[in-house]
This record gives sequence, structure tokens and C-alpha cells, in this order.
Amino acid sequence: MAGIISFGAHIPIHRLSRSVIGQSWESRGTPGERAVANYDEDSLTMAVAAARNCLKHFAGKKVDALYFATTTAPYLEKQSAALIAAVLALPEETHTLDFGNSLRCGTSAVSAALNAINSGAAETVLVCAADIRAFHPKSSQEMSCGDGAVAFLLGKEDLIAEIEWFDSYTDEVQDVWRIQGEQFNRTAEERFVQDFGYGRVVRNAIGKSLKKRNAAADQFSKVCGNFTDPRSIGKVIGKLGFKPEEQLQGELNQNVGDTGSAMALMNAALALESASAGQRILVAGYGNGCDVFSIKTTDKIANYPFGRKIGDQINQKIMMSSYNKFLIWRGLVDVSLTPRPPLNERQPTPPAQWREVKWELTLSGTKCQECGTIQYPPQRVCMSCKIKDKMDRYCFNRIPAKAVTFSHDYIMETLDSPVTTTVVDFEGGGRMICDMTDRKLDEVVVGMDLEMTFRKLYSVGGINNYWWKCTPVRK
Repeated sequence: MAGIISFGAHIPIHRLSRSVIGQSWESRGTPGERAVANYDEDSLTMAVAAARNCLKHFAGKKVDALYFATTTAPYLEKQSAALIAAVLALPEETHTLDFGNSLRCGTSAVSAALNAINSGAAETVLVCAADIRAFHPKSSQEMSCGDGAVAFLLGKEDLIAEIEWFDSYTDEVQDVWRIQGEQFNRTAEERFVQDFGYGRVVRNAIGKSLKKRNAAADQFSKVCGNFTDPRSIGKVIGKLGFKPEEQLQGELNQNVGDTGSAMALMNAALALESASAGQRILVAGYGNGCDVFSIKTTDKIANYPFGRKIGDQINQKIMMSSYNKFLIWRGLVDVSLTPRPPLNERQPTPPAQWREVKWELTLSGTKCQECGTIQYPPQRVCMSCKIKDKMDRYCFNRIPAKAVTFSHDYIMETLDSPVTTTVVDFEGGGRMICDMTDRKLDEVVVGMDLEMTFRKLYSVGGINNYWWKCTPVRK
């Protein structure tokens, strides 16, 4: 039986209180807050962060396929899964697929992964889901949504949880959609969406699946889904015999927001963090139909080496004091920056990007085969023993680091000025200069612990230029 080997998630550290959004429009905001991806994050970089968290203690584990699900891919015509695989240094034999165009694409990717594993086409599949969805300013959906990502490594061996069964139901309803060329999602009337979209479809799908599998509501410790309003879905599952106040996994809605295609799987991951052996979790992924599947934990869950837990990430946050900053980061407001040379002079070229895939996307340097000196950037001649062309590739992206020195640059303006340019020393050797992101200015000090994070430097000429930045360690 196929199931879950490991999992991980990424919640952006920045949060915006819904009351701040409401005050900006002179209206009453709803309780809670939403997670906001930094200006240098997108669905791809968040998927990389979730995947790195998922594979943190499974670095040697073979990954046969990587599936990426999102409704907000950075490119309309270019595979994102291949880029994620390159960043993770997966071999070229890795089967990569993108899933999109539906909020159900996250659970659809899980379904495809299970089919590949059970058929023998793959032994392990890494499923990543992430979204940064945009709704019209002042809309209720703008408040209820949030940004986030999740990753699951699926296979048949060393399982912390088995996926007992998976059922899928289709249904056509025009409730939430976005057409070509539009930035914002559209929605039908709210009550119609809740009653005749999500509520009707999910109720029918879960009811049919439970009957088909001869299962009962009281057999599950948690129910997870991609819902916007926990109270509405609580009424829906309540009619099926569940106890919403005990079984509904709804904390993310209050503290993070609806993360789109990643939401159902993020709720499942959060449920797994507190699950004990033998517990069952019901997952329902909605979007023009509904996927329903059952997860049952094994004895291995007790000794699972958790990475960065969702619960911890919820509590680690930087509150945004201004709704204007959110609008600027999302490109909804043009602001005047200090005049500088045109950015197109720094436009990356496809040949240059291709040459640097192996080294730059993985943040790799070299280690001398003779004296063991570690160097960055990659060198042909060792700086210590001067030997030539006897170097091994050395990856820095998981090596602990410290800040040697830094400078807050208020002249080189970005969407998150000032730019914190940092000299980074890696444990064991190696030094580089890069930008620091997700930091509080008054907490940046020489000697602070740092880790590397994959981010988008800038976009110009239709090309996204991705590389690595440093960030304070999130414990």
C-alpha cells in the first residue's frame, strides 16, 4: 500500500492582520491574519522551501518523480517542476509534471502519484503544492486568502502513514474562476458558492466515499479540506455525522488563510503533526468536483524526525503594519524608486542561465580533493594548495552560516528597502556576498545565525531570475 514517507510545509513569515485591511477601506475587518509572501517569493520558491523541509532528514532518499501543483505558476508556458527538480539537484531521469487550473490540482497530483507508485512506474514521488492567489482589493476573499506551500514524499516503504483509499468525483459549477490575461480571481455570489458549490459538492463526495468504503465519521480524528469559512464547512460535515468542534482541522484559516491548491494538503500535514499511531485523517480537496482520501498513521509516526513544523511556523511571524506594503509587493500600486540604470542591462540570457543550472541553482562551490579547502564560487585552482582541476562539487544551500558583516543600503531601493547586503561565512569554509531577506532591521547583528533560501531576485524581459539569499534562522 502506498502512503506518506515524509512531509514539510512553508508559511511565509510576513503576516497582515485582517483588521488592518479593513481599516484601509474604512470597513470592519474579520478576526485573524493572513500569511503574505515576500516580494521575492512566488509559488515556485515557496514549493522549493516546502520540498527542502520535506527532504531535510531524507537527503539520500531516491526521488523518481516530482509533481508540482499550483494555480499561480510563474510561467504560463514553461514547466515549473523541472526548475524545482534542478534546485533540489534531482537527477535528469526524474519524471516531472505540472498540475494546474483548479483548486483540486493539489490532491489531483497526489492521485497521480499514487497511481504511478501502485503501477510500478515510480517508487517514490515528491508532490509539491503552492499558491499566491490574488483577489480584488476590498473583497472578502482578499482577507480570507493566504500564501503557503506543502510537500509530501510518497512511496511504499518506511511509511509514517498509509493512504487507505482515494476517491474522486467531478462536478461542473461556475463558482471561482480566472480567465486568460486577468490578474484577479472572480467569484459567484457568496451564498451560492458556499451552498451550491463547496457545500453541496463536498457533502455529496464525502457521503458517497464513506458509504463506498464502509467507513463512519467517528473513525476519523480529523477532517481536512481547502475551505474558506470553517463555520460553513462545519455545518456541512456536521450533517454527515462529524463533530466539527473536535474533528475539523481549521486553525490555518484563522492564522494563515486559504492557501488555494495547497490548503487541503497543508491541513493534512498539520493534522499529522499531532497524530499518534493508528489514527485516521479524512482529506477532501475541492475544485469542480472533490477528491476524498483516507490517511492512517503507522507506528513510525512516533519517531518521525519533524523538520520545521507548521505549528511553529504559524507562531514565527513578522507583522506588517501597512496594507500599502502588501499592495506594493503584489504589484497593485506603482511606486517611485530612486532612478538607477535600466534593469534590462541586467537581463539574464537563456544561454547564461543554462550554463549555470548545475552550479547556481543548487548554490554549489568546490572542495579541493588534495587539501579539502572549500571555496565559493567554483574554482579550477585551489586557493590554498594551488592544485588545478582537482575539485569536487560542494553544495552550500543546507550548510549553517553566520553573518560576518552587513550593510543596510538605502540608496539601492527595492520593494523592501533598505537592501541588507551581507557577507556570509559557511561552517567548514566558504564565503559569499548576498542579500538578506525576511529580517527585522533592528535584529540584524554581526555573528547571527543564517540559513539559505531560494528566492526571485527580479523579473525582466519576461525572465524570472532566481537565486539564493540568506535569512535569519527560523528555529
